[in-house]
Amino acid sequence: MNRSPSFDLAARRLYLCTGVREDLARFVSETLQGGVDVIQLREKHADARTIIHHAKEIKQIAHDFNVPFFINDRPDIALEVGADGVHVGQDDVDVDLVRRIIPGALVGLSTHDPGELQGSLLKDVDYISAGPISATPTKPGRAGTGIGYAEQASLISPRPVFVTGGVQPGSIRELVARGIRHFVVVRYLTEASDPRLAAKMLRTAIDEALAS
Repeated sequence: MNRSPSFDLAARRLYLCTGVREDLARFVSETLQGGVDVIQLREKHADARTIIHHAKEIKQIAHDFNVPFFINDRPDIALEVGADGVHVGQDDVDVDLVRRIIPGALVGLSTHDPGELQGSLLKDVDYISAGPISATPTKPGRAGTGIGYAEQASLISPRPVFVTGGVQPGSIRELVARGIRHFVVVRYLTEASDPRLAAKMLRTAIDEALAS
């Protein structure tokens, strides 16, 4: 089965997940300048035409920075815009269907507990996410998993594990000490008054923790 040959996800550290926003192109460009090296467009409310419009724009910016671009949950849109990958949740489109629609795509899968972690080992995915470590408004109604689950996932999974939920510069060192190497960030970047600086602070914290 073909894979996107250009991107080694194991070497990627800082994964931005963002929805549609008025300043999306500028925002994404600034976060990439700051050190984001994976990006996902996750938009649950806009219509397909709107998502496609923004996805085409963001894909070009991401590729200018040699950064892989993922679409959340919509392999049809990912195929239409030429995205590098699709991220799906436990209740979204099945991984096998994504593979049939876009055989060469990178595929990520959300996991939230040990049962889902074990299930992911049987799936044809390129990475998993684990969390959220702490409850977050981006996942309403879902309790935090705690660091222990993210640590377990990072230890067990043979694929890169991107940890979600409350990641910020002050939490990086503890997470790295627990074996975590890959980080998904939403609010710390999407709510930042200076996205480039916020991304740079995250990236610096990651690089310093990994080097120590």
